[in-house]
This record gives sequence, C-alpha cells and structure tokens, in this order.
Amino acid sequence: MTDLVIRPLTAGEEELFESLPDPGLVGFAAFGDTYAAMARAGQYRPEWTWVALRAGVVVARAAWWGSETDTAPQVLDWFDFTDPAAAVALLQTAPLRSQYTLKLPVGWRDHPAVRHAAESRLAAAAAGLSPLVERYRYRWTRQCGVPERPGRLQFRPEPDDTRIFELFRRVNQGSLDAQVRRTVAESGLDASAQQELDHLRWMPSPREWWRLAYTPAGELVGLSVPSRNPNDPVIGYIGVVPEHRGHGYAYDLLVEATHLLAEQGVDRIVAGTDQTNLPMAATFARAGYPIVQERIDLI
Repeated sequence: MTDLVIRPLTAGEEELFESLPDPGLVGFAAFGDTYAAMARAGQYRPEWTWVALRAGVVVARAAWWGSETDTAPQVLDWFDFTDPAAAVALLQTAPLRSQYTLKLPVGWRDHPAVRHAAESRLAAAAAGLSPLVERYRYRWTRQCGVPERPGRLQFRPEPDDTRIFELFRRVNQGSLDAQVRRTVAESGLDASAQQELDHLRWMPSPREWWRLAYTPAGELVGLSVPSRNPNDPVIGYIGVVPEHRGHGYAYDLLVEATHLLAEQGVDRIVAGTDQTNLPMAATFARAGYPIVQERIDLI
C-alpha cells in the first residue's frame, strides 16, 4: 500500500482539502457550507488544517477552528475521510488538541445513511477522544416573534467580575450542563467558575450587556448574558442560583436576553443546550426557539 503522507495545508491549497468526496450528510457540508468559503472568511488557518494523502489523493482531512485572536484552536469541527485508518492516524499525528464537535441534522438517527456517516466519524474520533454530550442548536429569527417579558424580575448591569465569578460558583452547584459537571468533578467549583467567566470575556460583545436578575425583594436569582460570538448573535449564558430553581426563572432570563439582542436589530439569535438538560430545552421551546441542528461533542 502507498505510504500515507500527513501534513498541514499551505496557503492556497483549499481546493486540495475540498477534493475529498463528501455526500453532505453530516458536518458543515450538511448545512451548505464549504471549507473554501469559510477559509476565505478567516474561519480556518492553513496550519490548523491537516490532510492525509495516499499517492497524492486526500483520504482524510481535519480542520480546527479558532477565532482570529486565539493562539490555539478552540474546536475540531471539520473531520471526514474515505479511509478510517488514515483518519485515526491523522488525528494522532497532528499536534493539535481540542474537543471534537460533529454537527448533525435534526433527527439524524432516523436516516440510515446519515447515521452511518455520523457513527463512522465518531468511531474514528474515539481513538483519542471520549463522548461528552449531545446538544441541540437553536436559531431564533424575527419570524419567531419576541416573547413578552414576564415582568417578575428586575435586571441590572453588574460591572464587578468578582460578583459574577461568585454567582458562577453558586449556579454550577448541581448544574445539568455536562461540561460544567465534568470541570467541577475534575477541578472544582472555582475552576468551573473561572472557565465560564473566561468564555464570556472571550466573546466579542459588550461587557455592559451582562445582567444580574433580582426578585422585587432584592434576592439574586441569576445571570442573563446576551452576547455575540465571532459569527452570530448568541445567548451567551443563562443561569439560576440553586435556591431559586423550580420557579421557571430561566425563561425570564432567556426572554430578557432575547429582548436586548432584538433591540440591537439582529435578524437571528443562536443558542444551544445539552439534550439531557430537559428544563433548559423546555425553556427554549417555550420562548419560541426552534431546533435547527443537533450536535455531538467529544473531548
């Protein structure tokens, strides 16, 4: 068998990356995206894009994403192949480490070809990564309507990050979020709170948008963060402190974030939650956020 060559792209080799046959069943291709267009938009760097070749033919490829300010990739989100062994070798050879996110159509398990495409990628990635969680991705548009504010809570800006950090410590106790639970179990509440704070600071949106929520009696209920990532307006964070859970306040926080972004004139809002986080999934449904994509994270 011809020796396998594994290497990063050089500038201008987008067509080589796209030469691998792709039926467009899962991943970005399932949603009409192309690597070349995304690379031209600055989404990918040649040194973070790798291919495996036999006799000059691409048999596996992987692209890691990071923002223009990142010094290391945030996520592996483009990974496919015609040769499973080459795909495993590529991931083991490339000196890049991050979680793997596989984007999937809604109801992907109901379609045999789509399910096979997904499971083959997950099997190859599992050579070095472990399943973390399945997630829903939501996309609100103006046609969904802006839900009416319940009026139960008062929202105030909070410029002091130490207060936000302490709130994260409280919210992360008993959290249903898989990433939070993993970080708490491995590194403790302080590490999980810092991870949340660092992520929100990383977002390229105004710090002034962050809102603490209080009852009329002045009791702290939680945090609502409308935000932006490098591509979309997003619901950056919704969290309720343990003593106020069970009253549906996550809905109030989500509605407030939706209003603030809508007032900015956005035409879409992207959000996500773990499929196992049933209360939050129900909150998005109640607020009129449709599921447009599923996702599996390995870490």
